[in-house]
Amino acid sequence: MSERRHFIKAFSLSGIGIVAASTLGFASDAAARRYKFFREPEAFSGPHMMVKNAKILSIKNGDGSETMGVMSAKGVIDICAVAKKLNIAAPYTLDQLLQEGNVTAFNKVVAGAEKSGVAYLSETKIRYGRLFKNPGKIICVGINYRQYAEEVGVSKLAFPALFNKYDNSLAAHNSVLEIPSPDVSYKLDYETELLVVVGKKGRNIPESEALNYVAGYCTANDFTSRDLQLDLPGGQWMVGKTLDQYAPIGPHFVTADLVGDPNNLQVQTFVNGEMRQNSNTSDFIHNVQKLLAYISTYWALEPGDIIFTGTPQGVIANMPKDQQVWLKKGDVVTSVVEKLGELKFTLG
Repeated sequence: MSERRHFIKAFSLSGIGIVAASTLGFASDAAARRYKFFREPEAFSGPHMMVKNAKILSIKNGDGSETMGVMSAKGVIDICAVAKKLNIAAPYTLDQLLQEGNVTAFNKVVAGAEKSGVAYLSETKIRYGRLFKNPGKIICVGINYRQYAEEVGVSKLAFPALFNKYDNSLAAHNSVLEIPSPDVSYKLDYETELLVVVGKKGRNIPESEALNYVAGYCTANDFTSRDLQLDLPGGQWMVGKTLDQYAPIGPHFVTADLVGDPNNLQVQTFVNGEMRQNSNTSDFIHNVQKLLAYISTYWALEPGDIIFTGTPQGVIANMPKDQQVWLKKGDVVTSVVEKLGELKFTLG
């Protein structure tokens, strides 16, 4: 058995580090909030609600801020611009919408877009921002497809194998992922995944109720340096998976009611137009309900937490060594999850 397979068998469940704190405003700085001289915007204190019937993207504005846009039949609604025009104290970012739960104000902005006079935006002309900037926790699951487990020659794991990423790894749709120099890492690999977005707080969540805690879903890629993950002494999963921009997500956040069953979605990866992964979440070892139930036995899940659910068979690392052609500068990776859109990024 290969060293890689020995390592995977020995891979133990590790604690999840709680990462960056939630942001209260689109221009807030998490570090600045620790100082008394920083004046915070007032947080929403009304009832927490989960957003429904919405497809949301992030707009990278000229001043560098990243704010929400909402897809509509007439184009993209610029939530920030409309809220300011109508003088509605609405959330400007997806993090804020999820974490504060001020859905009433959000819905007022969407409903008032037409009368506001603010022009609808064309999605083709938008520069995308990061959908998530300060999620509470970024939880990842390893070896969660049956065919993937068969591909690497390991038995199905009785419990989900958990690890984590950090905020620095978050990247936008259509971004340029700046890869490390070859002397740092060159075994670069794709991992297209369904991303689950938590919508309300829960601890010890029963499987039968788990989907009620999901706000929505995204297409994501758990980009990985295999040499750092597997070839370093002892195995360095954190190092191999948490370099800058190693978690592209997008192009949309789609609410759970528009997606339906998350355990029956096609998952695909293309590199420069060539299909590399083609599977379905019906091949999950641990479906979305089981993941939420299991994770919430150890940590309270909070609104805005995000969960990478694992990748299917077909990654470069599992190919015969004479067929392993690692990703390189200039490659275009397209990750597709049914109903959630195509996430694209280029290696730079």
